[in-house]
Amino acid sequence: MMRIKADTGLCVGSGQCVLAEPAVFDQDDDGIVALLTDHPDDETAVQAREAVILCSSRALSILQE
Repeated sequence: MMRIKADTGLCVGSGQCVLAEPAVFDQDDDGIVALLTDHPDDETAVQAREAVILCSSRALSILQE
Protein backbone atom coordinates (compact mmCIF):
# COMPACT_ATOMS: atom_id res chain seq x y z
CA MET A 1 0.00 0.00 0.00
CA MET A 2 1.26 3.46 -0.90
CA ARG A 3 1.53 6.19 1.73
CA ILE A 4 2.21 9.87 1.02
CA LYS A 5 4.35 11.86 3.43
CA ALA A 6 4.39 15.67 3.42
CA ASP A 7 7.14 17.70 5.08
CA THR A 8 5.43 21.02 5.74
CA GLY A 9 8.75 22.56 6.76
CA LEU A 10 10.06 22.11 3.21
CA CYS A 11 6.88 23.14 1.39
CA VAL A 12 7.10 26.46 -0.48
CA GLY A 13 3.42 26.57 -1.42
CA SER A 14 3.71 26.28 -5.20
CA GLY A 15 0.46 24.28 -5.30
CA GLN A 16 1.49 21.85 -8.02
CA CYS A 17 0.36 18.95 -5.85
CA VAL A 18 -3.15 20.37 -5.56
CA LEU A 19 -3.34 20.89 -9.30
CA ALA A 20 -2.14 17.33 -9.91
CA GLU A 21 -4.53 15.60 -7.46
CA PRO A 22 -6.98 17.74 -5.49
CA ALA A 23 -8.55 14.64 -3.92
CA VAL A 24 -5.30 13.98 -2.03
CA PHE A 25 -3.68 17.42 -1.55
CA ASP A 26 -4.87 20.80 -0.33
CA GLN A 27 -3.18 23.93 1.00
CA ASP A 28 -3.66 25.66 4.35
CA ASP A 29 -4.21 29.40 4.73
CA ASP A 30 -0.47 30.01 4.29
CA GLY A 31 -0.32 27.91 1.11
CA ILE A 32 1.45 24.99 2.79
CA VAL A 33 0.53 21.47 1.69
CA ALA A 34 -2.16 19.68 3.67
CA LEU A 35 -2.91 16.02 3.03
CA LEU A 36 -6.56 15.11 2.67
CA THR A 37 -5.50 11.47 2.85
CA ASP A 38 -2.09 9.88 3.20
CA HIS A 39 -3.26 6.61 1.61
CA PRO A 40 -4.54 7.39 -1.90
CA ASP A 41 -6.86 4.83 -3.42
CA ASP A 42 -6.22 3.19 -6.78
CA GLU A 43 -8.13 5.94 -8.57
CA THR A 44 -5.95 8.78 -7.23
CA ALA A 45 -2.61 6.99 -6.78
CA VAL A 46 -1.25 7.69 -10.27
CA GLN A 47 -1.81 11.44 -10.01
CA ALA A 48 -0.56 11.47 -6.42
CA ARG A 49 2.70 9.95 -7.65
CA GLU A 50 2.86 12.64 -10.32
CA ALA A 51 2.39 15.30 -7.63
CA VAL A 52 5.38 13.92 -5.71
CA ILE A 53 7.49 14.18 -8.87
CA LEU A 54 6.28 17.73 -9.59
CA CYS A 55 6.97 19.04 -6.08
CA SER A 56 9.66 21.69 -6.57
CA SER A 57 10.73 21.71 -2.91
CA ARG A 58 10.75 17.91 -2.53
CA ALA A 59 8.37 18.23 0.40
CA LEU A 60 6.44 15.15 -0.74
CA SER A 61 7.57 11.55 -0.67
CA ILE A 62 6.08 8.09 -1.15
CA LEU A 63 6.47 5.28 1.36
CA GLN A 64 5.55 1.70 0.57
CA GLU A 65 3.82 -0.17 3.37
